[in-house]
Amino acid sequence: MEYNSEREKLKIPAYGRNVQKMIDFTASITNRELRNKMAEVIVRIMSQINPNIDESGDYLHTLWDHMIIISDFKLDVDNPYPAPSQDQLAQKPKKIPYSEDKIKYRHYGKNIDGIVQAAIDFPEGPEKEALIKTIANHMKKLYLTWNRESVSDVLIRKHLRDISHGKLELPEEVTLTSTSDILTRNKPKRKSHPPRRGSNGKRKNYGQKNF
Repeated sequence: MEYNSEREKLKIPAYGRNVQKMIDFTASITNRELRNKMAEVIVRIMSQINPNIDESGDYLHTLWDHMIIISDFKLDVDNPYPAPSQDQLAQKPKKIPYSEDKIKYRHYGKNIDGIVQAAIDFPEGPEKEALIKTIANHMKKLYLTWNRESVSDVLIRKHLRDISHGKLELPEEVTLTSTSDILTRNKPKRKSHPPRRGSNGKRKNYGQKNF
């Protein structure tokens, strides 16, 4: 009996041991033309075993790469794609650098900076004043999404001034949407269920007595 612990480790387990054996056998064939034909057959078999690869952009390229990797880079065939190298496989993925942009008020998110900048560049006039009020109301809504307690218009006005570096000012006389209204809108709506009906099709009245 052959135990799994005694077998050769699978290069890509998703394809199974039989595919690995077929690839190893193909790599040992001396006739290049026959090797190429066997490689094409194996690629078709791999596509049937792992159909999820079809979702990738160039799935055939991926399949050929996987076949070369499974062969431990020993399969010499006329590959229709540039074959991967062992050096490429050994390379560690590059680290994604953290964003250096500092967000002063994280509960407003990153997009608010772009919105505020667009408002700063907007021509002066009634439309800009309406835009500033809209932004302030949006900031109040975002604030209450993460902080359920009440927030004053004075605080939103100060935060808007800070984010815009003093270039946007919400007039003192402007009143924003009330906290209670925003919290009511933020609440998830409950699904209403249709009234239950009896076998005769009439609506059932639970808790009511008919005299």
